Amino acid sequence: MATVMEMPKLSDTMKEGAVARWLKKEGEKITAGIPVVEIETDKATMEFESPASGTLIKIIVGDKQTCELNAPIAVIGKPDENWQEAVDKYLSKKKGGSAPAAKAAAAPAAAPAAAPAPAAQASTTASTLDRLRVSPLAKRVAADKGIDLRSVQGSGPNGRIIVRDVENLGGGLQAPSDAVPGFAGVPAAEMEKVSLSMMRKTIARRLVESTTTAPHFFLTISLNMGPLLAWRKATVAKLPESDKFSVNDLIVFLVSRALRKHPNINSSWQGDYIAQYNSVHMGVAVALPAGLVTPVVRHSDKLSLVQIAQKNRELIKLARDGKLQPDDYSGGTFTISNLGMSGIEEFTAIINPPQAAILAVGTTLATPVVDENGDVSVEQRMKVTLSCDHRVIDGAQGAEFLKTLKTFFEDPMTCLFMG
Repeated sequence: MATVMEMPKLSDTMKEGAVARWLKKEGEKITAGIPVVEIETDKATMEFESPASGTLIKIIVGDKQTCELNAPIAVIGKPDENWQEAVDKYLSKKKGGSAPAAKAAAAPAAAPAAAPAPAAQASTTASTLDRLRVSPLAKRVAADKGIDLRSVQGSGPNGRIIVRDVENLGGGLQAPSDAVPGFAGVPAAEMEKVSLSMMRKTIARRLVESTTTAPHFFLTISLNMGPLLAWRKATVAKLPESDKFSVNDLIVFLVSRALRKHPNINSSWQGDYIAQYNSVHMGVAVALPAGLVTPVVRHSDKLSLVQIAQKNRELIKLARDGKLQPDDYSGGTFTISNLGMSGIEEFTAIINPPQAAILAVGTTLATPVVDENGDVSVEQRMKVTLSCDHRVIDGAQGAEFLKTLKTFFEDPMTCLFMG
């Protein structure tokens, strides 16, 4: 019996998936457990293994195409098997009905009823749309574009209308043929449409969610980095290449130790309760061409500085190679976003939900400082800004955390050998 391969859910925040590229062609023999397709998720592009052995008799979702989770993307079986019949049985089984019923439901999509009289327009339209086989995502996109789904020919299984059918059709009201489509008065010739990756779509959704649901407030403090930088320079000079650590590694180490003392900051909003975590799982934001990804250094408060450096190098390489696995970027309890290497002096970061806080790290600058006696000196100083979810963290709690952080950064011996 043929096996239907479906779009897998490869991350906890994944809402839909895209086929980056097929590694095998239709008609090729494949073996269960070998990679056959690359799936683009909201975090990375990952290889996905075949669930069965046989012949790849049909690719339903092609390269660069998007579909809903658990939707059929391919059929594996014997070369002479009917792939459409296999998909019909698969969909019928998922719905708990019979294959003939599924086919009957698709009929209105191929032959829509005649236009109703104006008085009955609203009820008949609703009834017709209810009978159409339309994916929820396609229905939402059609509503946004003002497209009448009765005029759309579905290309999915049993004539189901899927999102690519709506996107291929375009917007609802068409501009006159002599009009120049554009945006805000800009001619189309001067504009380029950049397709959204799965990662960019998810970043947009989660950041809107964060800014509209979590009441942010921000606390900024300036740290004297001189002693810490001097200590690092002297220490790294004595270490083998495999054990060397960067300033960013030091920041992860020190912030993790400070969070151990302030579990109220290492927390998350859970709707009807606040979760305080006993371990620190540090998310470290990494900028990629497609967007921002946040691999997680697990139990960072219990790792040595060298261990954190090694783990950071490993995760950053996986992120840049597009090979992060779900366990590499899920379950973070706090996040650090460091733009200091880009010369940014100070900024505020948006909290990564459901976490309660994120630390934005700026660059280190030679800064004139006036002491209590009025004497001026120059110090290497760095500004950090803590973004807090006020549902979880109060201002005084955030200030106490930054006070601890200041102590650790300016007198690193207080925590470098902390148990």
